[in-house]
Amino acid sequence: MYPITVTRGVPASMNLLMLANLRAGLGEPMLYEYVRELGELGAEVTLRFMREESDLAHLLRDARDYDRVVAAGGDGTISSVAYALRNTGIPLVPYPSGTANLFAHNIGLPREPHELAAMTMNGVPVALDIGELDHAGGVGFLMIAGAGFDAALIEGARELKPMLGEGAYLLSAAQNLQPTVATFILRLDGRRVATEGIAVLIVNLAKIQFDLSVTHGSDAQDGMLEVVVVKTRSVAGLLPAVWAALLDRLGEHAARPGLEIHTAREIEIVSEPPLPLQSDGEIIDCRTPFTARVLPGAVMIVLPGDALPVDSFPAPTALP
Repeated sequence: MYPITVTRGVPASMNLLMLANLRAGLGEPMLYEYVRELGELGAEVTLRFMREESDLAHLLRDARDYDRVVAAGGDGTISSVAYALRNTGIPLVPYPSGTANLFAHNIGLPREPHELAAMTMNGVPVALDIGELDHAGGVGFLMIAGAGFDAALIEGARELKPMLGEGAYLLSAAQNLQPTVATFILRLDGRRVATEGIAVLIVNLAKIQFDLSVTHGSDAQDGMLEVVVVKTRSVAGLLPAVWAALLDRLGEHAARPGLEIHTAREIEIVSEPPLPLQSDGEIIDCRTPFTARVLPGAVMIVLPGDALPVDSFPAPTALP
């Protein structure tokens, strides 16, 4: 997905800092198998646990003393750690142990513990864009933030995910067949757009549940975000867009019926009525209006492949 051509030798050992979310998948044996595989490959691992009340800045206080940071958890965990490490040049390894693990699907991470361990040691840090919301001093998202129906869907699935996995989103949708239709005023790099729909999505990477892509154009290295207005007035109205996404598996289907798509770097969204917000699958404790922006190339994510030379990274800076 992200071609790399420059290589260097892999160090014989590596010092890793792992942050593991206690709420996301720590009971599964694959995480412990992953850590064992890292030991077999010569890594030294410092493990710290993330709790709901944890101070992320404290957990990352000495991150620059490690070769790489591993974030083990769901999409929200990985995004929060990536945002905390923005503009530092510190490589981040995502270990997907959540329900949907959409970021892993988007960037093509391997799934087996031994493959993830090998990627941790041998993979290449690649500069990716990250989105930023203005809430509570800043919230980062690697994939999708949104207001409206998507946030309501995530809220409805929250309690069901441990039992149903991704199926919880289908049940939540079935319980919300007539979502709120809102009027939106968008400011996209200063350009005003008036529209309406059941949701507005801010997209950095477009692949969502069930391996469907919201749009064709998302690229986490282009310094842009896509702004997608869901124009339908009911869940049934989404079916043509879902069908178009399914057809992408057979060949490109450029049209996305029921979706109005823009691109921008700086985004402001006002809605009437005010709508709930989500960021990479986590509900944010506020409602519209909100602003969002892209931080181009601000995070270093380790992807499969050979590693880049050290001098190709930006010099590490103090953690924000």
